[in-house]
Amino acid sequence: MLAFCYVSLRFIHFLTLMLVFGSNAFAHWLADPALRSALQRRFMFMQRGALMLTFVCALLMFALQGGMMGNGWHDVWQPDIWLAVSETHFGSVWLWQIIIALTALLLCFLNSQQQGRVLLLVTAQLLLLAATGHAAMYDGAMGLFTRINYAVHILCAAAWFGGLLPVLYCMQLVKAEKRQQAIGSLMRFSRYGHLAVAGVLISGIINALLIQGLILPWQSWYGRLLLVKCALVLLMVAIALINRYVLVPRFRTQEAQARAVFIRMTQAEVVLGIVVLATVSLFATLEPF
Repeated sequence: MLAFCYVSLRFIHFLTLMLVFGSNAFAHWLADPALRSALQRRFMFMQRGALMLTFVCALLMFALQGGMMGNGWHDVWQPDIWLAVSETHFGSVWLWQIIIALTALLLCFLNSQQQGRVLLLVTAQLLLLAATGHAAMYDGAMGLFTRINYAVHILCAAAWFGGLLPVLYCMQLVKAEKRQQAIGSLMRFSRYGHLAVAGVLISGIINALLIQGLILPWQSWYGRLLLVKCALVLLMVAIALINRYVLVPRFRTQEAQARAVFIRMTQAEVVLGIVVLATVSLFATLEPF
């Protein structure tokens, strides 16, 4: 039960960070200037709720780590166990995760005009994830390379997956008065989305090789779940390619029908992304061998 709660919190933590990063990055870097204010207003409530969940999950994961190190639920609530956790590598990194999460939450609630700073703080939280778990299994130059590769992987994934909700919002604007601005924003996401998807795939392959080497992945539960994740990601890639190279060209001749299919396919991509994060949250707690 303790392990299940930890995996569930890890999933929510991953999900909320990626949603905030992706929606914020889309608004700041990809959206047409005429749409930025509308995008920020549209996703402000979601971002505040997500940042609150991020902070709560970070706190609870720190406490649950104490129970997993100790003797179960009783040790989850013991201050002396928290102190012991803080002296571990995970604990020292996770204290920063908690501090930054609280700072981002307060900044988002107290000043809605500071979304750029919130984006930087969320980016820092994502980068800190590369300092724990399997990404931190090596020391020295190999450890540094593994952490950098994982940081690239998670940032690219957050930009891709987290940007899908703004894509759906812009698709609604295509038939409104800001049609041209919405189309321009979508095209920029498409161009940079190619880089994000490529980054996810390349860094993911490197990460798998660094952690498991050339061992057949189905020999462990970690490997089997990794294969499930890979299959789901490839399905997401297929959907993205169909959207871009099959449906988008049809907007010129069959706009209403193509747009409706595009929206449904993107919604399916979001659902698959959520399942991927759930899978990652589970196998990230398993031994790779």
